[in-house]
Amino acid sequence: MTTQTVSAPEVYQGQFGEFTITKGDRDGVIIYRSGLMLAAICFAVGSALVLFNPNPTTFKLLTPLYVCFSLGLGISLLTIHIYMVELHRTLQVFWLIGSISAIILGITNSQPLAITIYTQPLTLFGVGFTFAALTGIYFKEAFCFNRLETKLLTPIVPLLLLGHLVGILPIQLEQILLGTWAILFVVFAMRKAVQAIPPDIGDKSVFAYLKSKRSAKV
Repeated sequence: MTTQTVSAPEVYQGQFGEFTITKGDRDGVIIYRSGLMLAAICFAVGSALVLFNPNPTTFKLLTPLYVCFSLGLGISLLTIHIYMVELHRTLQVFWLIGSISAIILGITNSQPLAITIYTQPLTLFGVGFTFAALTGIYFKEAFCFNRLETKLLTPIVPLLLLGHLVGILPIQLEQILLGTWAILFVVFAMRKAVQAIPPDIGDKSVFAYLKSKRSAKV
């Protein structure tokens, strides 16, 4: 007869008290990272098709790839741990605005979504919100974990999109920036996949403290 020993959860000391990390917390981080990986792979595949095999068939494939990219990003924004609730909600709203804009463009234009956005840069005032939300994740990761790739991605994304919007970037530079973005995004997602889980959860005592302050105001 054997006795199964259940180990007690590890207790962490936070800024405002002790806390433990549950299976739900860990599952949330895994889902967050899975969403990032899905978004990164779809973005990298789409970028590679544009850079190395641009043709009408490729442009049609970009639409389902973008849908999967946006879905992965949405999953990540749903499960990411950010202390500031207002910032978290803002990034989610940005993603929603960008997604609705992409759906409208896809329905109202006969061309593939990528062609519509590329040839009509003003559409970035809508779809661009999705990439603003993605940049928010890059900034958060750069700030919290001091990652080189996210430090580079944070300015690359707005530089490419705003540069295309106002038409100041030569095609060759746009291609370089797009390729760099795709590579660094994959590097970022792969490094997140092997990172220890607790740092991504953060200090739960801070979350509890901020929640109690909000409740007290109400």
